[in-house]
Amino acid sequence: MSSQSTRRWFFGTFGSIVLVGAAGCLGSPNTESPPFEGTLAVTEAVQYSSPGCSCCEEYATYLREFLDVELVERSPSNVAGIKEQFGVPEDLLSCHTLVLDDLVVEGHVPADVIATALERSSVSGIALAGMPAGSPGMPGEQTSPFTIYEFSRGAVGDVFIEV
Repeated sequence: MSSQSTRRWFFGTFGSIVLVGAAGCLGSPNTESPPFEGTLAVTEAVQYSSPGCSCCEEYATYLREFLDVELVERSPSNVAGIKEQFGVPEDLLSCHTLVLDDLVVEGHVPADVIATALERSSVSGIALAGMPAGSPGMPGEQTSPFTIYEFSRGAVGDVFIEV
């Protein structure tokens, strides 16, 4: 897929995610205590988000309980470029992309799942697609298990874990 067609697809898909998720972002974030305790051992943590996205800001706040994370706001086209650069598959897109050393994390993935992925050197990326209610940084209650997938170079891999 060309870079231009990827961006066109991204804006169409991401626009749908934002419209569907925006109502959820406007509610109160999930503030339950996270099940993971401790810190995530990484040397660099950068979260790429669109400006003014409240759920992205809430997710960064959640992550700061476990590590120092830099929140970098980019225009939507630049966020699409980051996703493409790090090989996030189209089927797994969410509103922000987190880069932790060599691990790419797409979406509102819980810290305990990130910790497990960091322990496995064979995993290059994990993703929780969309903006599910009750996930870290998102308001509401979790109504079904979150399915987190592995990915590599733009291809969706196996289910990493369900939580």
